[in-house]
Amino acid sequence: MARLRADGADVLVLDVVDGFDVSDPDAWSSVEPVELACLNAGVTSADESVADYRRVVGVNVDGVVYGVRQLAKVMEPGSAIVVTASLAGLAPWPGDPVYTLTKHAVLGFVRAAAPGLAERGIRLNAVCPGFVDTPMTRPHEGSLREAGFELMPPTQVAEAVLVAARSKDAGQAWVIQPGREPMQFRFPNVPGPR
Repeated sequence: MARLRADGADVLVLDVVDGFDVSDPDAWSSVEPVELACLNAGVTSADESVADYRRVVGVNVDGVVYGVRQLAKVMEPGSAIVVTASLAGLAPWPGDPVYTLTKHAVLGFVRAAAPGLAERGIRLNAVCPGFVDTPMTRPHEGSLREAGFELMPPTQVAEAVLVAARSKDAGQAWVIQPGREPMQFRFPNVPGPR
């Protein structure tokens, strides 16, 4: 937000923490056109209950699907949507298999939905950060640092979001690691029949 505001952009924040339920399709009906939409809501598992599983899938997957569907109805050609996935969408994170599941789903959705949106002039891409210094990671900060994971500042993710938003490509993902420039991930092709 700060990065966009510094560039003079008007920024509207709809946050789960502030009561915007991204997992409710009706909540999205009031969202209006923007030049850049950043779908960044995400939660991790708290326990192994069914309610917790539904909460994680609701925020991490349903929020992206409902958000993209509404934005696709109202955005103008030349606009962009950037979804925050995670490195857990590209590689397994045994520490939270449900979170990993949702981020794999998010990347699959972005890659599959992007061509249809691109035909209408709307670019849909994703960013895949490692561990970022946010309220979501703070309870685990000590154990993450002990395991050798450096926490990135949110500003590094914000810069990568702008790279993805300004790209002419669609359906792509940028890997974000501490101290490195955003790197576009190269998805392997599936082998064809024999």
